[in-house]
Amino acid sequence: MKKISLLVLAISTLFLTSFAQEQNRWQQHVNYVMNVNMNVENHKFTGVQKLTYTNNSPDTLTKVYYHLYFNAFQPGSMMDTRSLNIIDPDSRVGDRIAKLSKDEIGYQKINSLKQDGKDLNYQIVGTIAEVNLKHPILPHSKTIFDMEFEGQVPVQIRRSGRNSKEDISYSMSQWYPKLSEYDYEGWHANPYIAREFHGVWGDFDVSITIDSKYVLGGSGYLQNGNEIGFGYEDEGVAIKNIGKTNTWHFIAPNVHDFMWAADPDYIHTKIQVPDGPMVHMLYDKNTADIEAWEQLPAYMVNMFGFMNKTFGKYPYKQFSVVHGGDGGMEYPMSTLVTGNRNIRSLVGVTIHEAFHSWYQGVLGFNESKYPWMDEGFTSWASAITSQHIFNPDSKENPSLRSYPTYFYQALSGAEEPLTTHADHYITNRSYGINSYVKGSVILTQLGYVIGEDNLMKGMRRFFTTWKFRHPTANDHMRVMEKVSGLELDWYYEHFVNTTNQIDYKIDTLIEVNNSTQITLRRIGEMMMPIDLEIEYIDGTTELRYIPLRIMRGEKPVENNDLMRITEEDWPWTHPTYEVQLSKPINEIKRIEIDPSKRMADVDSLTNKIEVGENGELIRPLPEKKE
Repeated sequence: MKKISLLVLAISTLFLTSFAQEQNRWQQHVNYVMNVNMNVENHKFTGVQKLTYTNNSPDTLTKVYYHLYFNAFQPGSMMDTRSLNIIDPDSRVGDRIAKLSKDEIGYQKINSLKQDGKDLNYQIVGTIAEVNLKHPILPHSKTIFDMEFEGQVPVQIRRSGRNSKEDISYSMSQWYPKLSEYDYEGWHANPYIAREFHGVWGDFDVSITIDSKYVLGGSGYLQNGNEIGFGYEDEGVAIKNIGKTNTWHFIAPNVHDFMWAADPDYIHTKIQVPDGPMVHMLYDKNTADIEAWEQLPAYMVNMFGFMNKTFGKYPYKQFSVVHGGDGGMEYPMSTLVTGNRNIRSLVGVTIHEAFHSWYQGVLGFNESKYPWMDEGFTSWASAITSQHIFNPDSKENPSLRSYPTYFYQALSGAEEPLTTHADHYITNRSYGINSYVKGSVILTQLGYVIGEDNLMKGMRRFFTTWKFRHPTANDHMRVMEKVSGLELDWYYEHFVNTTNQIDYKIDTLIEVNNSTQITLRRIGEMMMPIDLEIEYIDGTTELRYIPLRIMRGEKPVENNDLMRITEEDWPWTHPTYEVQLSKPINEIKRIEIDPSKRMADVDSLTNKIEVGENGELIRPLPEKKE
């Protein structure tokens, strides 16, 4: 009896410890106070940074690391070398970094760095500053870093920089010395190669002094709009200050980065989303597509209203859409987008970048490690939202448009697993298809596995549960398991961790004693549950649902108008599975695996058989390519 009690206690302790770890995962915290002076004549800036760093981890830290992103924009940098040697370089980069002159390069320099008033030793290694601490930062303690720094804004090449191709003066992203993230995996001091980012949650208090002709926007809430005569407080009318410079004071609470942009020709407009954020838009008054920007505010109301209701509520009171950068790029509370677009393109890129506020800005994925969660989840949600805005009566699944591109990559022989670090992909094409396309397919196909309603419930619950906590792929899986009641480790192990493919086939139909025996065959390495739809010549249709045994359950009925018969589980070790129908072959019109097309079967032509008038079996022919 005593042994049983001790066992129960041990199991209970293990459960409670696991529950506590999930509910109370620790996060480091930063509090930045920065004062920056920008010289628009030589594109150089100086800054003073006070950083209060809270070590909420159980570990004692003896070093810290800072990102110095602008150092990537120098000939011979890792970004430059990677672009010159990768098979398919980004056309926006190419050899442009290699050709930069001394006054066109970017740099960030640390002129002094103190910890609690004492000078620190540090080494600059490319885009990372390696800092040895004077005294360790103990668990659950704080320290203060005081820094003086300077930088030169590079010619705009990738995301950041000055004088973009659309003539925006400054796109200031990754512009300040940024402390690296430390989490349960340790430090994430990744050099800047070209990809994505990861940051520490915290609060930013940023003051930027710049020529008074310039209008600023970006992350955070402007604190002194009336003082400097800018229209954040007066219906969006920018009144230029007659003084030589203005100091713009922004506060951005509970974010992991801070972006700003500046241009003397920015027009500023804003619109309030009911029960949502104030959306600010800043764009060049000389842009060729100014009419699209003038139409954008109305779309923002529809967009944010739908996104809040469908995917979870955006938690900040403001979002800024800022003309700049080299395409579209997300930042906390804001985005940079290029502006020479028609209205559909402008709304489309804004939807995508705004959705990063859900799946990167608020959830805070490690984009370098989980780009498929950041870009893929964003692409999935963007497709749904774009359809709502531009084609609200459509009954199509908009995410299915991603599948052909995934099939192309999967069958090319060049697919890489989604666990590949963003910087380490062999090709840019493989990174792009994996991150944007296969990441979206994961969710659409998960709806097939657990049911569409469970998918949407799960995504909302995931957002609510893990916002501001840097969730991982395993965290996503666990939420989906709880919502669906199914075991899903097999799904993530195969579709995320490997390049295993899904390929099923209707193998044979045999008529025995006036009934039909259907044999299904798994050809691909990855197992899946099967929706098998049978249409009879009398006009009736039924669904034979075959769960996987390792799912430990079944998805709910998705279509109450279609009779569903749940078959015995399919053990994944068995390459074939038999389904018995009570009717002969000549009473069957069609048999099809997954008519919804949500299962990413790389050879769907073998998934369907039609029965001709003379009882012959007809398989679909491949589509002719133009």
